[in-house]
Amino acid sequence: MNRLGNESSLYLRQHAENPVAWQPWDEQALNEARERDLPILLSIGYSACHWCHVMAHESFEDDDSAELMNRYYVNIKVDREERPDLDRIYQLAHQLLTGRGGGWPLTVFLDPVDHIPFFAGTYFPRERRYGMPAFREVLQALQQWYRQNRDEVHSQNEKLRAALTSIQSPTSDNSREPDLDSAQQLLQQAAQQIYTRHDVVNGGFGGAPKFPQAPLLDAIARIGEAEEGKSLHESLELTLERMALSGLRDHLDGGFFRYCVDDSWTIPHFEKMLYDNAQLLPLYAEGARRWNNKVMKTAAEGIAVWLESDMQQPSGGYAASIDADAGGEEGGFHVWTREQVDSVLAGKSLQLFKRAYGMDQPSNFEGQSWHLQRRVTDDRLAEEFNEPEQTVASMLEDARKALQLLRSGRVHPTLDKKQLTSWNALLAGGLVRAGQALQRDDWLDRAQEIFAFIQQELWTGDGLLAVHNEGEARLEAYLDDYAWLLDALTCFLQARWNRERLHFAIRVADALLKRFEDKDRGGFFFSDAIVDVPITRSMIFQDDATPSGNAIAIVALNRLGRLIGDLRYTEAADRCMARAMAPLGESPMAHPSLLTALRDSVQPPAHLVISGTDAQKQSELKQWAVSRYQVDCYVVGPADGTLPGILREYQTDDPVTAWLCRGLHCLPPARSRDELEQLLE
Repeated sequence: MNRLGNESSLYLRQHAENPVAWQPWDEQALNEARERDLPILLSIGYSACHWCHVMAHESFEDDDSAELMNRYYVNIKVDREERPDLDRIYQLAHQLLTGRGGGWPLTVFLDPVDHIPFFAGTYFPRERRYGMPAFREVLQALQQWYRQNRDEVHSQNEKLRAALTSIQSPTSDNSREPDLDSAQQLLQQAAQQIYTRHDVVNGGFGGAPKFPQAPLLDAIARIGEAEEGKSLHESLELTLERMALSGLRDHLDGGFFRYCVDDSWTIPHFEKMLYDNAQLLPLYAEGARRWNNKVMKTAAEGIAVWLESDMQQPSGGYAASIDADAGGEEGGFHVWTREQVDSVLAGKSLQLFKRAYGMDQPSNFEGQSWHLQRRVTDDRLAEEFNEPEQTVASMLEDARKALQLLRSGRVHPTLDKKQLTSWNALLAGGLVRAGQALQRDDWLDRAQEIFAFIQQELWTGDGLLAVHNEGEARLEAYLDDYAWLLDALTCFLQARWNRERLHFAIRVADALLKRFEDKDRGGFFFSDAIVDVPITRSMIFQDDATPSGNAIAIVALNRLGRLIGDLRYTEAADRCMARAMAPLGESPMAHPSLLTALRDSVQPPAHLVISGTDAQKQSELKQWAVSRYQVDCYVVGPADGTLPGILREYQTDDPVTAWLCRGLHCLPPARSRDELEQLLE
């Protein structure tokens, strides 16, 4: 019996009509496998995944394949966005078993008792092709091998368990303590690796398939600030520009796709993820400010418009993703024929648009259609068409709106409306940074709305839940939920001081320490201590498409601890950093977020606390300081005994007083701009 019909996950419900007797990952399914002594066929994917849909249509909707699955296995479906803890451990198991990277759909065959995999793969075709066996052949061969080789399975399982435990719980390297010298050495190593992998023609790092690698871009932005010669920032500027002009970006609605299949950023995999756009938004906004770059400003504003129009939900949270497919066809919603464009544009506007977006060149999508990418800039078009640049920009804007209106009549790709705490927290932090960079108070308002949504719908009073969907919040949250939320909250306090948000940040930090810290050896596990996870609790330092929760926890705990003078937070951050030094030393470029956490740990940024009786003068002093110096700045208003920690000591009867601190050490207060300038200099 298929049990997915009442699940809140869109991905699980998409398989509710399959003839496969799918079950969610729960005690009922796990108990059935043990009682029937049948191996578990675990299939992990997500709603926007193209190859998940392909395998579903080919095999899971096929009666013959379903009959084999139901006869020989207990079949469990998992939404990797709801259960990243399961996805992470079984992706790693796949890598160990096959020697190859994983992906989705992830297809894993598990022992029914200890849930350790004895075979793993990703997509399997219905019939033999791509050099791969047919899925039905795999089903039959594995059940026979499993029955005949139980002793070998158990022996392999123990070896795999030991390997997974070793990898997931790295030991501390006491020979490489985090200090300024080690930090500089690792930053130099990472810089050399970045230069080696940088595509100097197309931007980006590495070859096809080409991902934005937002955590790496963010690390380059941060560590590049202190680099002589600014070579890192040059690679970042090229990459951000190329991505903004390329097929990675939807030039009609402004959102970015997940990745491109080629190394020139031409044809994307057409799904759009909230987490990518949440991270790219501040990178483009800060890049626009740093280089006074119009292309980047347009990209940042485009992401923000797309988020509000397509992703924002009535709850105040934001949806998880938009599917790659529409009407069973990947990319069909996004690509264009010349005839389609000719039907809505005419004259100079038509020629201008085709020239600007590459439709005057051979088709770039399956030999018959065009996926839009910006080929010619406004200033060059102005010369070619003998029009003012402002007129060119206006004509292209009108053309895009006309095409967007026409596209709105097509079959839309599916929107997965579930709201994940982690990705919404990532977006809140991105909105705060972007809002500060481009002085967009409305973006700060939207961050406020996300905080309110999380606090109202996903905060239980002493902890977070991970998913809000169909009006219901569920599943204990993960490290990323807590770390990214704490980071966003502490960033927000610099943009807009809010005592309620400060107290919420403290509660989040306390829950993070209680639920996730390895108090004996340092570091934070990925799953909550109260959650029963298979094989072992993971401790993850490496970034993937999103930043490591451990790295962000280090930065956020340090920021909060330094602000309120609480050693519990800074010491936990120090223990985590020490635990992370071994994997960071082995591969700096694989841990870009840890690089910025290390730099923050050994060379804390200066922070400024401004108090006083005159709100206007406090605001003016803040604006003056942050416009001239790299300093975190908090305007706390009239300080009093209700503020936590050291903040209650910043009391003054003067109109404005500033305390300049580095780490937990503060200089004597400055009561004028001249006094503060002397301290800052």
